[in-house]
Amino acid sequence: MKDPYEILGVARTASSEDIQKAYRRLAKKLHPDLNPGNKEAEERFKEVSLANDILSDAEKRKKFDSGEIDAFGAERPRQSYYKDYAAQAGAGHPYENPSGFADFADADDIFAELFRRQAQQSRRRRGADLHYRLTIEFLDATKGASKRLTLPDGGTLDVTIPPGIQDGQILRLRGKGGPSGGEGEAGDALVEISITPHRFFTRVGDDIHLELPVTLAEAFLGSHVKVPTPTGPVMLKVPKGSNTGSILRLKGKGVPRQGGHGDELVKLKVMLPTEPHPELETFLSNWTAGKSYDPRRDMQP
Repeated sequence: MKDPYEILGVARTASSEDIQKAYRRLAKKLHPDLNPGNKEAEERFKEVSLANDILSDAEKRKKFDSGEIDAFGAERPRQSYYKDYAAQAGAGHPYENPSGFADFADADDIFAELFRRQAQQSRRRRGADLHYRLTIEFLDATKGASKRLTLPDGGTLDVTIPPGIQDGQILRLRGKGGPSGGEGEAGDALVEISITPHRFFTRVGDDIHLELPVTLAEAFLGSHVKVPTPTGPVMLKVPKGSNTGSILRLKGKGVPRQGGHGDELVKLKVMLPTEPHPELETFLSNWTAGKSYDPRRDMQP
């Protein structure tokens, strides 16, 4: 496998933010859902995911840079001692199980008990937890969704996204991690959620913020306008005499939380016509009272 830095196209001095940006860019381009039937893109996605798994984890990146693990995340060979031979040797090696230490145990029953306990602990040790990252859309994070995560080895995991999940939050999937080497339970899959920004919604706590363009007439005369929310459009009353920067609240239209929902805060932005409007131009030219109004009167140094 190639060097993970080369796969993501980043320098060895790259920051964690640069690594995350590089991964997101490549993942969006190569994700199997966006390239159905494209085996080359699928293999590249596996390489990118594995490279990101190593470089996005500070401990793994440190081990890789120091040569302790390879590009697959596996430990490199180290100096072996007789106690390690059991894991490295083939069947029939005298140290592959505690019976190989019988010559030590004969001298004292304490050794026999020690080896017996070590063997039991090794047999019952649970599998390793495996770490993954899943990128989801803003509205999926707000409303909840079911997503399928493609793993570096080509397998998949079905992930249930709870409503209101936050960027960076980690979901634990019990028993979906690495298998035990003996009779223990499998480890867990730890899935870190990454949320892509929405083009007009932003989230602050449990509230949704939205900047809403309105016409001069809608703001000055008052009106009812259609406003998008995460669960669909609703009608909003714009009070007479509203201005740019006025904030209107839609109760319960924010992010789900325990016991209810946050709110949606709508910030008005008065927009003038982009095309020439002779009637409006004539009115403003003859509007004497408007000429005496100074919106900058409080900005004198």
